[in-house]
Amino acid sequence: MCRHLAYLGAPVRLAELLFDPPHALVRQSWAPREMRGGGTVNADGFGVGWYPGAGQDPVRYRRDRPMWSDAGLAQLAAVTTATGMLAAVRSATVGMPLVETAVAPFAAGRWLFSHNGVIAGWPDSVLKLAERLPVRDLLTVDAPTDSALIWAMIRDRLRAGATAPAALAETAVRVAAAAPGSRLNLLLTDGEIAAATTVGHSLWARRDDAAVLLSSEPLDGEPAWTPLPDGHLIVATGAALDVIALPDGGQPQ
Repeated sequence: MCRHLAYLGAPVRLAELLFDPPHALVRQSWAPREMRGGGTVNADGFGVGWYPGAGQDPVRYRRDRPMWSDAGLAQLAAVTTATGMLAAVRSATVGMPLVETAVAPFAAGRWLFSHNGVIAGWPDSVLKLAERLPVRDLLTVDAPTDSALIWAMIRDRLRAGATAPAALAETAVRVAAAAPGSRLNLLLTDGEIAAATTVGHSLWARRDDAAVLLSSEPLDGEPAWTPLPDGHLIVATGAALDVIALPDGGQPQ
């Protein structure tokens, strides 16, 4: 599986989320606490996408190597600030390629996306869902992985006019129905709103007057962290954090 996080709020140095806390994302890459049977380390790549300022398009940095091995990222994170960020470390599912294009965040325009989990029965279980996508999207999918397919489905819904929460929830429910037992913690942001689903994996939230942070695991031991319930849609902005139950908890009954 993977670990991921999204931040929205006052300008912050990337290092304050990726490296400085005692259980920062870099530590989660080699010592995760809540993988729930989905591997032991997240050493198959990492990615960071950040918004330099309000209204600006994101910058993306991805590699197909362990996050702890990239000295350049630590230097970059120490001097780079952002008002929004999505970052992830990858634990590849057996049989899926170890390439940079398979690493989150996936991107299109202002959108950044990450998937923590796995589609059960991949790829046969979701063939009919893939058939509904435009042929061009299938031919240009980022990588032959379950996460890249989910991103193509969400991107298709966004292009059709769906809101970020609707696109995320609809996709999670459709994939869960086609592939029961899938783990579908999805995370999507445009730098102003962050939407997430919790289907089969952990997600925590920390919010104050200046910022909101969603993360697979708390970055520190502060009591402000709140565990988010399984089977829910989370919608975060600078003003609110809403937690909404998915139909049937995101799984078919």
